[in-house]
Amino acid sequence: MKACICPSYGPPSNLVIEELADPVAAAGEVVVAVKACALNFFDTLIIQGKYQFKAEPPFSPSAEFAGIVEQVGDGVTEFAVGDRVMGYMVFGAAREKVVITPDSLVKMPDDISFETAAGLTVTYGTTLHAFRDRADLKAGETVAVLGASGGVGQAAVEIASIMGAKVIACASSEEKLAFAKSLGADELVDYSNASLKDTLKELTGGAGVDVVYDPVGGDLAEQALRATAWEGRFLVIGFASGDIPKIPLNLTLLKGCDIRGVFWGAAIKKDPDGHKANMRQLLTWVSEGKLKPHIHAVYPFEKIGTALDEIAARKVFGKVILVP
Repeated sequence: MKACICPSYGPPSNLVIEELADPVAAAGEVVVAVKACALNFFDTLIIQGKYQFKAEPPFSPSAEFAGIVEQVGDGVTEFAVGDRVMGYMVFGAAREKVVITPDSLVKMPDDISFETAAGLTVTYGTTLHAFRDRADLKAGETVAVLGASGGVGQAAVEIASIMGAKVIACASSEEKLAFAKSLGADELVDYSNASLKDTLKELTGGAGVDVVYDPVGGDLAEQALRATAWEGRFLVIGFASGDIPKIPLNLTLLKGCDIRGVFWGAAIKKDPDGHKANMRQLLTWVSEGKLKPHIHAVYPFEKIGTALDEIAARKVFGKVILVP
């Protein structure tokens, strides 16, 4: 089989395409023929050895994929050869075939393309977990999404809208905000030339936002927290700015608000049934036409270096997909 390989830590240009032996399903395992896999920002870190999960070279990047079950090992009853599935595996999906345990797979309907399904698990899974399981988001509430044009930011705008919230998209350029507007954002904030706190307060008539979705961190985090409503919920998604903020805890006392961590990677292990329920919800929304994930580009495996360079340069709007 063909595989994208990171032979040693370094830039995307280090990646190579190699031919490897086809995997064989042992007892309790499934082999999936990968039809599409997705890349995320963290893939640019994994290949440099800078991510929180270390992958020992040689390895394949990509954490999420969609394909067709090709083999099932002894004891596997949940899946059969020919099933269309989507899955998650931290890293290792950028190859023509993967071997994985059944608990990491979800069946997908025939009316959803492999390219669309491949990009649903990480960013959309994280976001639905954030809003449904951590924030308990209610219809009619107001959500401020920081980094609204990025991978999880895009998902946050779309999912919050589907859940009936008023969405304030926050980003650093008019181009990024125009993209967020096309996804369903109700209000826009360019925090490159305006105070995030003051603008959010203004847009909510002084009341503040019910939920902040923050994958950015840095100086923006405290500004957004200061703009939360009474009993608001501040969701810590990540730190794309590279700076982990130090928050004055007196703000949580004065505002009666919560700071809630969203560690999706751990949550899917601690509550696998909840994760699968969220995946089924996402697939249902896609089938119903309520959720229409934007795909920035589809690249062949041989262009994985180009794809990762695009992501690292922050030039991507939506998901980046690889196909064998």
